[in-house]
Parts: sequence; structure tokens; C-alpha cells
Amino acid sequence: MKVAVECKSPLLQKSLEMFLSKYLSSKKQCDIVVCDVECLNDARCFYISSHPNADLIKPFSKSQLLLALENRYKNLNLSASIEEEEIEEPLNFDILEKRIEFLTTEYQKNILKAVKAFYEK
Repeated sequence: MKVAVECKSPLLQKSLEMFLSKYLSSKKQCDIVVCDVECLNDARCFYISSHPNADLIKPFSKSQLLLALENRYKNLNLSASIEEEEIEEPLNFDILEKRIEFLTTEYQKNILKAVKAFYEK
């Protein structure tokens, strides 16, 4: 989970950066953007406020923050994986099967060569 923090409140910004230090990332590379201003257009937006429609209501603890972010991350990944599954075509394993067959026969030949060399001494 990669998180970016963009808050107008400097106190909240610094607190969130401390809480989420091992998850911090740039806004371009992040999975979730934590902010204190409501943003309706971005699905990655995680809104923190004292308003009842916020994703996380202030005051909160570090564990509450992490749990809420993990739930959001799971929901984002579930919806993304469902879309990917619908687009994917069935895989063709013919080439892989032929490669495995070739490698196993080659391996078998090498083992037989080693055994014969051992017993011919």
C-alpha cells in the first residue's frame, strides 16, 4: 500500500506523515491520497474530517487510521482485479507445455548420462 498525504492543516499533515512513514509515496505513484479536503472526483481520495461523511472522523488513533486505509486499499484492489478478470482472455499453455516437455527430456538424458558414466568406471 502506497499512500500520499496532502492536507491543508500543517498539524494534520505532519501527524499523518509520522503515522504513515513506511507507506509514504508520491502522489503519482500512490494507491491512496489522504487529505483533509473532500474530493469527489478521485476514487483514491481518502477524506479525513470531523464531518459525518468523511472516510475517517477526527479524532482518530494510528490503529484506526491504518485499519481504515487497509480497508480502502482492499476495496480498491478488489474492484481493479474484477475489471482485469473481465478483460483477460483464456491463457494458452501449449508453448509452456512444449518447453516443459523439452526440459524434462533433456534433464532425463543428462541423468542417464551421469548414471552410465558412474557405472562404466
